[in-house]
Amino acid sequence: MSEPGRTVHVGVPLIRAAEPRDVPRIAATLTVALAESRWVRWALPVDGRTQRLTRLAELDGHRGVTTGTTWVSEDVDAVASWDAPSGAATPVPADVRAALDREVPRLHADRADAVARTEAELAAALPDGPHWRLRALGTRPRSRRRGLGGAVLGPALARCDAEGVPAALVAPAWAIVRFARGLGFEVTQATRSADGQLPLWVAVRPPGVPMPEL
Repeated sequence: MSEPGRTVHVGVPLIRAAEPRDVPRIAATLTVALAESRWVRWALPVDGRTQRLTRLAELDGHRGVTTGTTWVSEDVDAVASWDAPSGAATPVPADVRAALDREVPRLHADRADAVARTEAELAAALPDGPHWRLRALGTRPRSRRRGLGGAVLGPALARCDAEGVPAALVAPAWAIVRFARGLGFEVTQATRSADGQLPLWVAVRPPGVPMPEL
């Protein structure tokens, strides 16, 4: 049995590092939260889309738990998953990396090439130096409008401030940009997916931006 993760108070909600026992609920929360997102509808084929999304979220849950880069609300109704700068987190274990390398292209199926090319192009638009990149953020519909989205981002943003590195995200919808701006992110580039089908906004938050009160 793993030791419980450190609990962090950010405003009122109780936020903690994700633990192995959380992975199924992380996958369920992200599936419910992201099922109708533009990115999911672009990146995953219609055939078995929900199942593909759940498996992607499960794989990312394992990655985030083992590297210490995913935070959740106490009930796992909100999830924030990040990529950390090199050396800032535990490396991805070999078995988790092997599963990601093997399964992710299969889950994207005929969208895999467009997804891979888009990621390669986005790499040039993200900050050059060390930074934290938000991989996924999701809150269950029943728990929205309670400040959980901002709260679950808090630990990583606080770490960015402490370490003097920026945070970055890629948003497929302007509503996400509006939300991120409230946390100190600003758009640095507007672009599109490699196939031209999906609008994308790169947003960066410099370290030291005051966090709003939740």
